[in-house]
Amino acid sequence: MTDASVFIELVNEWAWIGWLVLIAVFLVIEMLTLDFTFLMMGLGSAVGLLAGLLGLPVWAQLIIAAAAAALFILVIRPPLLRRLHRGEDPTKSNVDALVGLRGSALEDITQLSGQAKLSNGDTWTARAESSTTIPQGARVAVSAINGATAVVRPVND
Repeated sequence: MTDASVFIELVNEWAWIGWLVLIAVFLVIEMLTLDFTFLMMGLGSAVGLLAGLLGLPVWAQLIIAAAAAALFILVIRPPLLRRLHRGEDPTKSNVDALVGLRGSALEDITQLSGQAKLSNGDTWTARAESSTTIPQGARVAVSAINGATAVVRPVND
């Protein structure tokens, strides 16, 4: 027997341990990510383990495991994600909730400087969305939040 055939025989004989390690690693990663991708890869690895227990060669086990994982990701994962996210609160929060909020300019607002008081009572450093200067006291609406600065545009009430 050559060294290569001995190595191939060892791999075939102990492949089930590799599948168990892969399954465990994928499940641990899934617990950290909670995205169902690694769960599907773990299930694909379980199918590869079953193929190995049926006596198929390692190359066939790998192909079957990869195909099963891809199938699980494409077929089972999307409905699981929809089911997981169906009860979420669609209300915007944090800075996303500020976009569209109205307020008034506390001082002239340019593309370089300014301040605005929003309708929720917060005072923000503000920058004008366009090159026009927004005069003090003018009504504004938040277009975006850029770091700690509100990008605003003038509005007509």
